[in-house]
Amino acid sequence: QVQLVESGGGLVQAGGSLRLSCAASGSIFSIGAMGWYLQAPGKQRELVATITRGGTTNYADSVKGRFTISRDNAKNTVYLQMNSLKPEDTAVYYCYADIRTLTVGRFVDYWGQGTQVTVSS
Repeated sequence: QVQLVESGGGLVQAGGSLRLSCAASGSIFSIGAMGWYLQAPGKQRELVATITRGGTTNYADSVKGRFTISRDNAKNTVYLQMNSLKPEDTAVYYCYADIRTLTVGRFVDYWGQGTQVTVSS
């Protein structure tokens, strides 16, 4: 089995910063792309940022210049540094990873349980 465990969410004032982490563990053979999505109350889940194993990144327009995604392949961990936070960034943030396990010969998406980020004005 594979688990993705997130940490780093919380309450912060507008203009502040938070760093989210997501560590994958279990019967992992290889990890491809990793990334973060958010889901605000009453809205659909939407992309925040992704990063390939080689380090190529992609960001939603709403976070460009404020958020930075990175990963440590040796630790099977992806990070999201969030700066200049705005109240509209308030949401549950979910990490995901494309993982090939030791028993399944193809990449499958796995998701974390979500971490709440609340930005007060």
